[in-house]
Amino acid sequence: MPSCRRTAPHASCARPHRIAFVFILFAALLSVSLPAQAASAAASGTTPLVLNHVTGSRALPNGIELRSGSAILQITALRDDLLRLRVGPSGTLPEDASWAVLPASRTTSIAVEPDSTPHNVGFHTAKLHLAVDRATLALTVTDNDGRVIIQTEATHPIEYHGSSFRFYARSPEDEHYFGLGDKPGPLDRRNEAFVNWNTDSYGWQESTDPIYKSIPYFLTFRNGISGGVFLDNTWRTSFDFDKELRDTWSLGAENGPLDLYILYGPTPKAVVEQWAWLTGATPLPPMWTLGFQQSRYSYYPESTVRQIAAKLRSERIPADAIYLDIDYQFKYRPFTIDPERFPHFSGMIHDLLAEHIRTVLITDLHIARVPNAGYKPYDQGIAGDHFVHNPDGSVFTGPVWPGPSVFPDFTQTASRDWWGTLYADFVHDGAAGFWNDMNEPSVFGVASKTMPDDVQHRIDEPGFAKRTANHLEIHNVFGMENSRGTFDGLRKLAPNVRPFVLTRASYAGGQRYAATWTGDNSSTWNHLRQTVPQLLNLGVSGFALSGADVGGFAGSPQPELLTRWLEIAAFQPIDRDHTSMGTNPQEPWADGTTQDLDLRRHFIETRYRLMPYLYSVAEEMSRTGLPILRPLYLEFPDASHDRHPLDFNNGSEFLLGPDLLIAPSPYPDLLDNYQAVLPPVGWYDFWTGAPVVADDQQKMRVGNDNIPDEDLQITLHPTIDQLPVYVRSGSILPMQPLVQSTMEKPSGPLTLRVYPPSSPVRSLREHQSCSGSVYLDDGISYAYQKGDFLRVQFTCSRTPQGLVVHISPHEGTFKPWWNQYRIEIYGATGLVQSASIASGPVTAAYDSDHHRLTAVIPDDGHAIDLKIVP
Repeated sequence: MPSCRRTAPHASCARPHRIAFVFILFAALLSVSLPAQAASAAASGTTPLVLNHVTGSRALPNGIELRSGSAILQITALRDDLLRLRVGPSGTLPEDASWAVLPASRTTSIAVEPDSTPHNVGFHTAKLHLAVDRATLALTVTDNDGRVIIQTEATHPIEYHGSSFRFYARSPEDEHYFGLGDKPGPLDRRNEAFVNWNTDSYGWQESTDPIYKSIPYFLTFRNGISGGVFLDNTWRTSFDFDKELRDTWSLGAENGPLDLYILYGPTPKAVVEQWAWLTGATPLPPMWTLGFQQSRYSYYPESTVRQIAAKLRSERIPADAIYLDIDYQFKYRPFTIDPERFPHFSGMIHDLLAEHIRTVLITDLHIARVPNAGYKPYDQGIAGDHFVHNPDGSVFTGPVWPGPSVFPDFTQTASRDWWGTLYADFVHDGAAGFWNDMNEPSVFGVASKTMPDDVQHRIDEPGFAKRTANHLEIHNVFGMENSRGTFDGLRKLAPNVRPFVLTRASYAGGQRYAATWTGDNSSTWNHLRQTVPQLLNLGVSGFALSGADVGGFAGSPQPELLTRWLEIAAFQPIDRDHTSMGTNPQEPWADGTTQDLDLRRHFIETRYRLMPYLYSVAEEMSRTGLPILRPLYLEFPDASHDRHPLDFNNGSEFLLGPDLLIAPSPYPDLLDNYQAVLPPVGWYDFWTGAPVVADDQQKMRVGNDNIPDEDLQITLHPTIDQLPVYVRSGSILPMQPLVQSTMEKPSGPLTLRVYPPSSPVRSLREHQSCSGSVYLDDGISYAYQKGDFLRVQFTCSRTPQGLVVHISPHEGTFKPWWNQYRIEIYGATGLVQSASIASGPVTAAYDSDHHRLTAVIPDDGHAIDLKIVP
């Protein structure tokens, strides 16, 4: 929601004295001539502590402990491919606790083999080698082939300036960096610098930093080899990629621990899966959250909500949820209902549910300070001492939507538990999901937009020493712990229902509790362009279930912009159309022609037809951490000649799961032709079924030398009615008949789109194969954890006689909605001699418009083979 209209006017500025101006100019020149930390030291008058030599060392069963003067460094192996570096500048290591890292992962370890030479000391695991230069304390981590994963240099040692520190490492000119969450800007973080400080950033632009989240983690990519770096520090942190120093990246914090995790792939996928092992994967969401969602700030009164739902159904626009923003509340007080605007609130929720539309409610974390008014959240919170305090022990109060407000102390387990109980009435009323907004935390009327630095948070949490911390330490995890309290509370209130929580602010590991979105974006072409790199970087940072406000939040989109945004969002994890108060209507039927509505409906329908594939990819995400939305380099790290990431210069292309490639224009408002890179594996046009072949004049090789020439860069022409979507050759894509909601049972067979590795069916005698799978459960409960799920594997293979499509037996006890498969084999050029299964021949029809053969076969839960003889 917006931060405009809430900020106090800026105070007028007096003209500075000339002497002050000279001093400021001198300070600016000094900061240019000195490294950042040295300038900081000069300003503060502190003497830096420089860790630039080894004064002592001892081997540990799982690593090594080093001394550098008064400082202690401990480097240990959690796994063969994951190291941890901890530093204690005064000789004592900091508290071993984390809000981000799973306790079981943080405390695991493996035995290592010590290494020692006259010049270096270190150890090695089965996959990594650590060497520390005794004379300079420069450290190098390599793999078994000698490839450098991370390397520091003697010229830029670890430095402490009072409580702050800086860590430097080499940045080879061909190394690329991804992650850090939804920071605006290019997909590749190289030549950029960032600050982590969760900030209410209404009106953010491409150069705005910081914004809503702090995920101090990035993935490295060089010559097809990937690593990862995570600074587990909740204070204000910063990351610099070749801005301060050429060929150097650095990270640091104003306070807190230097607690660094170093991950090794070698593939980007392996690094992402390690990150999920370290901080947790996104849980399997309810299926309805993958459907289309309609929202606005705000839908009110109740009659308007009902009208929107009725319009979705009358216009045959598939949808699964409507969101209610703050105007459903009484005087904007969280956990209340305005009885005049919503006189039949519970009845409305149940009526919407009868139309297969669920309701998501906003529940901001600020609690109105209204004593003696019968406001239960405030009264209970005060009685239980659940709010954060000022240094003098009084309860901190700050203005937000309800006026003077107090804030739960989410670092206390008891306070999070209490917060979770506040959802009881809404859960009883049938609300399906909850939206934790404003949780940076946002505070109105102050320049910082948040709590004062000295607000006190009480840490009372298993795994942590019980103590009080100031807001500077807790700020970046406040939103995550808010969403954690919501998630855990919903689990207790409805133990067999998967919660849906949407959060704006979070920290590393917050994906365990909530989905997220990119905050208050704008209705501009550039913000549409920004969405893809933001979601891709969120995905590799752990937040695999994410989205952006479709159509833009601030402002009213042009009709073509809304159409194009809805087209692209149909292939992204969360598809929520949302806009601000005071803007034009932004529903799919709004502000456009009949053609616009037809196109918008068509792409939303396509999303629902793809639901078996989309839900199967989400289930993979919950097991492995691999995101739903994927950058090209994640699936194809070796695709280019020099093994650079294919998409580092063009952040517009993306993959939906492993098999669908979406290639919108990198500048969607331009009319010019553009080039799309198709990784060298062969592709089919999703819409026509035709194999993709480039014109002779467009044959620009992007693959390795052993890749056939037909896998090329292609030229595309943007049109409003087309979004280029391609299917990976060798894939089998499950799809379903159209429904209006995920609650509706599809009627008909499950379609399996088979895309053989070679396009024409007449060449089936080549020895190649394809594969795919489908996963299904009840879409809402945890019964799948007890075996009540369905998983079916599909393959195709070529034999001397032709093509065989093999369907495995059902795995799990869940009964599917289908009892037949519709097999569509693409790349066909005509009819075949025969098609058969074990029980006899089947009819195979040829569709020349879509280059496919089609056969319908039964599904009785057992293995079945469809044999095609060309």
